[in-house]
Amino acid sequence: MKELKKITLFIVALLVSVVMYGAGTTEKIRNVAEEKLFYINHDSFRIETGKKVIYTDPFNIPDGAKRADIILITHQHQDHLQLASINKIADKNTIIVAPVTAEYEMKNKVLAKLKRVKPGDKIKVAGLDIEVTAAYNIKEERLKFHPKKEGFTGYIITIDSVRVYFAGDTDMTPEMKKIKCDIALLPVSGTYVMTADEAAEAAKLINPKIVVPMHYGAIVGTDEDAVKLRSLLEGKKIEVLIKEKEVK
Repeated sequence: MKELKKITLFIVALLVSVVMYGAGTTEKIRNVAEEKLFYINHDSFRIETGKKVIYTDPFNIPDGAKRADIILITHQHQDHLQLASINKIADKNTIIVAPVTAEYEMKNKVLAKLKRVKPGDKIKVAGLDIEVTAAYNIKEERLKFHPKKEGFTGYIITIDSVRVYFAGDTDMTPEMKKIKCDIALLPVSGTYVMTADEAAEAAKLINPKIVVPMHYGAIVGTDEDAVKLRSLLEGKKIEVLIKEKEVK
């Protein structure tokens, strides 16, 4: 009887710890999504870890923006690699992570240090773990925009043990089955990238806690695309957080 009581108490304690861990983890994910992730516009985000400032695909960055420790570039298209914006936030101590085609476009044109990567790489930059993912089109009507052979990238950044997936310009790809993340930043505009419907299917495949829509309202797409994604995922245990843009 005493042994049974001990086992029962152990199981109860274990269940309580699991629940508490889950709650703590969810709170941490929400904190990163709401307090450390800032949507500038298009595919451009600023992530503030408390010690480092990270930008993704800087585009139409305003004067006086915070200096970047790390800049993640997905490819060389002008709405993702904008030299004027990069030079507003980069100095000689900034590290720019980019695939080879984008690196070539920046050589001798930026002060920052360049680090070349390709899909599948796992690197540590300024103390942060970063995984490089593949970003490409598979839909026939989009194949010419982001061909797989070009080696365009997305990134997974780990912040306070929270994994943030920045998808880049992409369709839903087979590689997404292997992506493990807590927060997914997904394009929704269609034309060059996934539509809201396709992004909803990608979100179900990846299964993050929170999805933040991007790639709308600047070049193509509208706010309605982000709202549609939220409606499509309602009741799917995946929260869609529509972040307010800093630059309209």
